[in-house]
Amino acid sequence: MRRRCVGVVLAATAYDGRVVQMQRGVRHPDDPEPVESTKLVAARLLAGVAVALSPFIGGAIPALIALMLARQAEADIRASEGFLLGASQLASVRRLSRIALLITAAVILAALLVWVIGLARHAGAPTYGGDVAHSA
Repeated sequence: MRRRCVGVVLAATAYDGRVVQMQRGVRHPDDPEPVESTKLVAARLLAGVAVALSPFIGGAIPALIALMLARQAEADIRASEGFLLGASQLASVRRLSRIALLITAAVILAALLVWVIGLARHAGAPTYGGDVAHSA
């Protein structure tokens, strides 16, 4: 059934060609109340944990899981036709997760840089102890 908005009345065309009109904003009494997507709530929590743990490199995994949950939550929200809420928070969850991934990458890059500089400092030094005699 295709739906198109005509003023305040939704006109839906059924597959057999007949046109059915529905009032916008009128819900059936048995319809559930709109609720926030639980996947979005979990993604928001994981994104916050990821930002908190990202300086300690532990934020990468929660950030990746939050990004996956945000993608699934977006698909669920779109498919729910208004019964799942939270589409406006998807961007902030994705932003927090990406920030956590960037902080984690920066910490790893800084650690590698410190390690390489340490190797470079000791590159000319002998690899044996100072008490070993050597001939010149």
